[in-house]
Amino acid sequence: MRHPHKSLRRSTTAGAATAVLLAGTATGLAPTAHASTPASASAATTSGVRFVDIVGDGGTVLKANVFTPAGADGKHTYPVIVLPTSWAMPQIEYVAQAKKLADSGYVVVSYNSRGFWQSGGEIEVAGPRDIADASKVIDWALANTPADPQKVGMAGVSYGAGISLLAAGHDKRIKAVVAMSGWADLIESIYSGRTQHLQAAGLLSGAGYLTGRPGPELQQTMKDFLGSNLAKEQEMIEWGKKRSPATYLDRINSNGAAIMLGNAWGDTIFPPNQYAKFYEKLSGPKRLEFRPGDHATAEATGLLGLPNDVWTNTRRWFDHHLAGADNGIDREQPVQIKSRSTDAYESYPDWKSVGADKRKIDLGVGKQIRTNVDSGANGGIVMLSSTLDQFLRLPPMASIPLLPRSYAAVWQSERYGSTQRVRGTAELHTTVSSTKESGTLVAYLYDVGPLGLGKLVSNAPYTFHGRTPGKPFPVDLELFSTAYDVPAGHRLALVVDTVDPLYIEHNPSGAQLTFSSPESDPSYVSVPLRDK
Repeated sequence: MRHPHKSLRRSTTAGAATAVLLAGTATGLAPTAHASTPASASAATTSGVRFVDIVGDGGTVLKANVFTPAGADGKHTYPVIVLPTSWAMPQIEYVAQAKKLADSGYVVVSYNSRGFWQSGGEIEVAGPRDIADASKVIDWALANTPADPQKVGMAGVSYGAGISLLAAGHDKRIKAVVAMSGWADLIESIYSGRTQHLQAAGLLSGAGYLTGRPGPELQQTMKDFLGSNLAKEQEMIEWGKKRSPATYLDRINSNGAAIMLGNAWGDTIFPPNQYAKFYEKLSGPKRLEFRPGDHATAEATGLLGLPNDVWTNTRRWFDHHLAGADNGIDREQPVQIKSRSTDAYESYPDWKSVGADKRKIDLGVGKQIRTNVDSGANGGIVMLSSTLDQFLRLPPMASIPLLPRSYAAVWQSERYGSTQRVRGTAELHTTVSSTKESGTLVAYLYDVGPLGLGKLVSNAPYTFHGRTPGKPFPVDLELFSTAYDVPAGHRLALVVDTVDPLYIEHNPSGAQLTFSSPESDPSYVSVPLRDK
């Protein structure tokens, strides 16, 4: 079946190719968190750097740089931190932070992930060879620097975060990890709701071709994924599972590394839900931080050497778990979030406490919509819309009264008499029937002001296949987790349509969707709220 928006998809994918380079260089301001205790009080203030070649798995040469504390005389060892680069980023990505860490008493080894830039090999998307590379780099650091084999840490942004988490499940020497803007479940990241995240996948694929050498397996997987080759669906899922830290959760927990996870609410490549689920299942020392922004924008200023919350807490995490500093990070509540609507941080003992008060909006009135037309409600543009929300508080917007009801189903709450603090994961439960066996729907939650202007709170896609036309079936859909304050006098609106440029849709021509609310199984959207 040919989809009616293929030309848009091709242009989106091609145009997205260069945009990924912004992921590591986008700028933003963040308040400085607690001061960090140096790893070594005797470390000098000026460290040295050298550029080296490290032999990775199978003899592949990895380009790397090494920062060593000044004054290292070979008689003392230091904690060591390994930093794999982000997708499409060169080996100088972490220079500013690596120098800061070395100045405070760490050996820091940053290397260009295989298949990118001058490093050898082909891009395998955190496959077995990438995991083996991480261990080879640790081997090299222990043999060629004053690194302490009992104090090994890994950290990274995006691709580097995923590799670091995977390595923690395969190498027991790793004692602490900080994974920023990464993934725990690759399938839930770019194939959530059984729907291809078009712009995210196109962005990554295009950037891979621009800055590296995708291997044959990756090339075929992306061809099948973007081409909606459902015959290869299970094969693609297995490919993603092999590259998902969640698959190796038992091994990660058994190895016992202290793990800090950080992400942005609006991450259009690795949405926050999958990180939160993974965090809850970790059994060792752990910390979870969510902030406004898009992919890698929360930590971007730190890569430029500017004050940055994420990197400050990264340093504190390593100072405590590698260097043994009593800096209090272990006594803080481990879940730290920042609302998209305020500059204040909130602390929680665990993820389930974030949105403990769940309130339902009844979706009792049945509605029918036609497919294949974008109603005007959409999730925005990858790497742009959530960044505008981060810095200017301008999320994607839509005029709710003007949305065409033929193509958008709309339900609204009553006006709220007080601020509603949405925290966590909203969930849609409804009953759907379709005139065709396949289809895609996208749900949006909007904050609607007195004039009907809706500001996007969250969204998520859902695709079905193999359904009997005309036969109702239940749909349960988690929207992407968020923290957003709905002002008094506003209301929440749930909008459902069938086309969004962020996603590939599977709506046959002429299809119609009907949403109902049987008395035995009422439809609703459950909104997680914080009382105070």
